Amino acid sequence: MSVQVRDPGPPLWLLMELTYRCPLHCVFCYNPTNFAVLDRELTTEDWLRVLREARALGAVQLGLSGGEPLARDDLEAIVAHAHELGFYTNLITSGIGLNETRIKALKQAGLDHIQLSFQDSTREMNDFLSSTRTFDLKAKAAALIKQYGYPMVLNVVLHRLNIDHAEQILDMAERLGADYVELANTQYYGWALLNRERLLPSREQVRRAEDTTRKFRLKPGQRMRIYFVVPDYFETRPKPCMNGLGSVFLTIAPDGTALPCHAARTLPGLTFPNVREASVEWIWRDSPSFNRYRGDAWMKEPCRSCPDKTKDFGGCRCQAYLLTGDAANADPVCALSPHHHLVTEAVARADALRTEASSLAEEKPLLFRDPRTSRALS
Repeated sequence: MSVQVRDPGPPLWLLMELTYRCPLHCVFCYNPTNFAVLDRELTTEDWLRVLREARALGAVQLGLSGGEPLARDDLEAIVAHAHELGFYTNLITSGIGLNETRIKALKQAGLDHIQLSFQDSTREMNDFLSSTRTFDLKAKAAALIKQYGYPMVLNVVLHRLNIDHAEQILDMAERLGADYVELANTQYYGWALLNRERLLPSREQVRRAEDTTRKFRLKPGQRMRIYFVVPDYFETRPKPCMNGLGSVFLTIAPDGTALPCHAARTLPGLTFPNVREASVEWIWRDSPSFNRYRGDAWMKEPCRSCPDKTKDFGGCRCQAYLLTGDAANADPVCALSPHHHLVTEAVARADALRTEASSLAEEKPLLFRDPRTSRALS
């Protein structure tokens, strides 16, 4: 029997993308490819009101991201208000702009957690993948995070161009004193989808990296907690994306657009509400766009009659749309999907390429996240 949810639970996890401004130009960035035209950022007061309204609905976890959230001068004020309201606050940052003055102010404001990203273990590859000279700045940010008593949480997005460096990345994390390391394989949305032919690793590369990670966990005296997130394309069942759209996760984009996941702007036929015009409560409970993919009444076969639909919720709606053209289709990652061949064919092409992919580099150069390119794609 199909179920349409009319009374969703609270948005437990609130992600506030404070700005799309960023000093980095990463080839795998999940920001919208047209981010440069979405530049009317919310004011400080707007963000503080969002915090109050979301907390009243039951939100407890707060992610502060971007772009680069440190590009906002009011970050400390936002953190302080969130702390007063009882949020657990997590800053997701490249580390660029994190100097001693700012981290001291963020600590005093009550910031609970910092997640720092690197692109690779060497200055050369890190700086190439972000098209910036930032490796040394990130290392200084890592030292400040330790100095101010935060757990060191390190994130490295893996893909074809750096996945063979898994051991060196873990060695670097150990040297930096990381407590947690997330090796998060690229998920193909936004700029990563544009660069998929260059970024998707081979099965053998993924296998080697997983094996390297397992061995590193077993090293004597090794205390880091290491998470290895397999790319969707190498699974046969989809992940329970956002635990189902409109279930626990609420994103507010820099321009105030409210989204049930950070990539949801890509979904066609939906007009997402804006916190400038509507309350967070109405957006979460009553807006048509947030109710569109709740429950299972929207599902097509094979999801509609699948016993796993209450576990994986049909997979990722954005991935279904981007790969098949219909957001109501089963996520093509699923082996039961009639579109699964789109994923297996992409992996087969990746398997057929040489690891360095030099010929492909000439044929299809990387497209770096850049405001000028973004405007051209708009």
